[in-house]
Amino acid sequence: MNKLTRRAFLTGGSALAAFTLTQMATGSSAGAQQQKSSLLAQSRVLNLYSSRHYDTDERLYNGFTEQTGIRVNLIEAGSDELIERIKSEGSNSPADVLITVDAGRLWRADREGLFAPVQSDILESVVPSYLRHPEGHWFGLSKRARVIMYNRDRVNPTDLSTYEDLANPKWEGQILVRSSSNIYNQSLVGSLIAAHGSEETLEWCQGLVSNFARRPTGNDTAQIRACAAGVGNLAIANTYYLARLAESDNESDREIARQVAPFFPNQRGRGAHVNISGAGVVRTAPHPEAAKAFLEYLVSYEAQEIFAKGNNEYPVRANVPLDEELASFGQFQEDDVSAAVFGKNNPEALRIMQQAGWQ
Repeated sequence: MNKLTRRAFLTGGSALAAFTLTQMATGSSAGAQQQKSSLLAQSRVLNLYSSRHYDTDERLYNGFTEQTGIRVNLIEAGSDELIERIKSEGSNSPADVLITVDAGRLWRADREGLFAPVQSDILESVVPSYLRHPEGHWFGLSKRARVIMYNRDRVNPTDLSTYEDLANPKWEGQILVRSSSNIYNQSLVGSLIAAHGSEETLEWCQGLVSNFARRPTGNDTAQIRACAAGVGNLAIANTYYLARLAESDNESDREIARQVAPFFPNQRGRGAHVNISGAGVVRTAPHPEAAKAFLEYLVSYEAQEIFAKGNNEYPVRANVPLDEELASFGQFQEDDVSAAVFGKNNPEALRIMQQAGWQ
């Protein structure tokens, strides 16, 4: 696997595209005579633009190469940077597949016309309808639940219930959460818009902001650490951040994880909010069939187990075992509102959050 980091992506400019195109051409000449499938024989290389920055994902790419003989050229950068890169490259873009870590960014890429529709019995049978684009422009590959984390010593979980209840004045000065610019928060609020409409969601945001323990700062891990330290008693965060702390080699991280527990909201209603990491085939992909095969591989049992155990994520494929720590959080009912819906709601969600004073 060839890998270009975010730094190389940002500084490489046209040299980056030239590198990728060179690799593409080299791989094509080598593989045309060897690939058994006439559809995949067009190339033995796949150019992947990914905003996932997890070292464990290399196992996914290597597994795909072992199964197909197709080498993966990986370019890593932030989702917005990759979207802009593909737009600027236009019809000459070497990108075959774009992977992002949130439905909101999948929606943004699709709005820009970057994805091609994919018809695949495998993808449609494995990925639930609410975790994929209705016309096959993108597909969820893994799930992450955005839940309430609570300080075990300071909060009785029987006092917790729903996302909506976090706006209750009884939680004044206790809520820890990232800024409104964070895409995970925008998607959560987007799901609330889908459930309640904009006006009621604005009222909820205003109530939530009035209960903040501090001005939003830091990432999800920072919210969990602050919750354990008593800066606030409740934090909104994705489940895998807590699982990572619990499995850390650092004893202080594990101690933080022991002080904080996850609570899955809305279990008597629509269920807890889940977001996705997902991917689509780029409309101008030089190797569209290889790209389709790559997406199909990523929802295979083997790949889904890597998603689950390698990065503490929930698989989109049924009956795949979870990471042990994630499994200890228990089963839960998830909100099945379409990721396409709350992704589309992200701009409205940001407007509402800013109007409510969520910095």
